[in-house]
Amino acid sequence: MHIPSIAPTNDAALSRLLADAINNKTKPLGSLGRLETLAAQLGLIQQSTRVAIDQPAILVFAGDHGIVAEGVSAYPQDVTWQMVENFLADGAAINVFARQNGCALHVVDAGVNHDFGRRAGLLDRKVGPGTRNFAHQPAMSRQELGTALEHGMALVRDLPGNVVGFGEMGIGNTTAAAALMHKLTGLPLSRCVGAGTGLSAEGILRKEQVVAAAVEHHVGVVEPLDVLATFGGFEIAMMTGAMLKAAELRKVLLIDGFIVTSALLVAARLQPAILDYCVFAHCSDENGHRLMLEALGAQPLLHLGLRLGEGTGSALALPLLHAAANFLGEMATFASAQVSTASE
Repeated sequence: MHIPSIAPTNDAALSRLLADAINNKTKPLGSLGRLETLAAQLGLIQQSTRVAIDQPAILVFAGDHGIVAEGVSAYPQDVTWQMVENFLADGAAINVFARQNGCALHVVDAGVNHDFGRRAGLLDRKVGPGTRNFAHQPAMSRQELGTALEHGMALVRDLPGNVVGFGEMGIGNTTAAAALMHKLTGLPLSRCVGAGTGLSAEGILRKEQVVAAAVEHHVGVVEPLDVLATFGGFEIAMMTGAMLKAAELRKVLLIDGFIVTSALLVAARLQPAILDYCVFAHCSDENGHRLMLEALGAQPLLHLGLRLGEGTGSALALPLLHAAANFLGEMATFASAQVSTASE
């Protein structure tokens, strides 16, 4: 299985040029805050002081999880395919936000336990009808993992534009993401497991117990790809592959919430330089997301109390990317505007 090689974006000479370009805009030094660091990051990714946001797209990966048989979700598994139908009917939050921000939206069947047939707007990359129950056996085989990773890479390779946002849908996938987080960060399970779609305190405890027993059952699993195959989902694995390819192609990665970040966690353990290409859209209200972001050294742009998934945070952060690119490209300098600079 080929893992893309990702080059870090560090370039001291270009960093100085970007800093000069940003600091010479008609504003006090640092007064655009995070937009300034975002503009510099875009410049390093695109290897230029003239940056652009070109044909941004969000990929929403959907998949089902065998672990739902253990009673870890407040919703039945059928909600996965029903929500995919909602995406296709243009009725979900991600449809609204993507349309509002002029962003292409692609829905991917990575492994939903439902036969959609040939459908306009649905990319059929189904690896299987959902993963197996990782409480008893690995969620997927290494062959299935390889297929999911390759599908993700191919989807991004064929995608125009230079910004890729990530979203997901899959009943049970917060359980998979919590297991991945625990295994790859070493943080206690109690810090990783949350309410997901709305579990009660009793339900959260049940979920934690299920994951704890599963981790004990697979105690020897430690390597990132083995952890992904054992505890992940087809949609999570496909996102991991898509992220790795997007960074190799020097695209900007817009990272959504808890499940999307768990896919990135795997990718970052394989290729740490991928983090140079990531813009973290928001910190969600799902228990564990803040700690997962801290483990990655990430600073999210937004704190809106979101915990929906679907890529909604990615879509909502997109205007900030446009703002960063546009002030760098369009804002006057002190010299061009004949504005006096600050005195020492």
